Amino acid sequence: MAEAVMSGLRSLPPDARPREKLLTRGPAALGDAELLALLLRTGLPGKHVLQLAQELLDRFGGLAGLLHTGADALREIKGLGPAKRAEVVAVLELARRALAQELGSRPLFDSPRAVRDFLQLQLGARAHEVFAVLYLDSQNRLIAMEELFRGTLTQTSVYPREVVLRALHHHAAAVVLTHNHPSGVAEPSRADESLTQSLKAALALVDIRVLDHFIVTRSQAVSMAEMGLV
Repeated sequence: MAEAVMSGLRSLPPDARPREKLLTRGPAALGDAELLALLLRTGLPGKHVLQLAQELLDRFGGLAGLLHTGADALREIKGLGPAKRAEVVAVLELARRALAQELGSRPLFDSPRAVRDFLQLQLGARAHEVFAVLYLDSQNRLIAMEELFRGTLTQTSVYPREVVLRALHHHAAAVVLTHNHPSGVAEPSRADESLTQSLKAALALVDIRVLDHFIVTRSQAVSMAEMGLV
């Protein structure tokens, strides 16, 4: 127990403790490792919490990489117990919900950065391919997002009828299609282009527009509409 305490934030001099620094100077004064250390609170025997925080950032490619990491990947970190994993995952979920709330309160494309951040948080860290649909109202505000299919995407693996039925269920006026590329390559494939046109034609029959199709990786979300492919 003593070792765990000494590996925590209380072992630092008062003026070097992230919590005191945050309260007196504001959150912008803290580095990424210090903010993460506040969340973790204690390190491991022989490893200070700031060291543990920095190792996590290094392992997952910085704060953005860590936030795009799933619970399964965190389970692989030696000494990172269920409580700490739960706290990191909870912060990730809060970020998702905050972005979803923002996208639901105003037209989606008024905040293109928020759209990309939201999709990366939802899909960027997935180890398998996932196809999802964002359902929008007549003002292009987010109603809901649903993951509909998993696995390699082709016209035969994504069923237009199911996409149409779910869009009608949500009374959507428009949709944004999205799926991830676990390979990290964000370029749309020929299959992606063919699937987009197939779904666009099916949804047009019920007067629902396809506004975009995003290809998502851990590091970016690429708009097919911006490439003239929607």
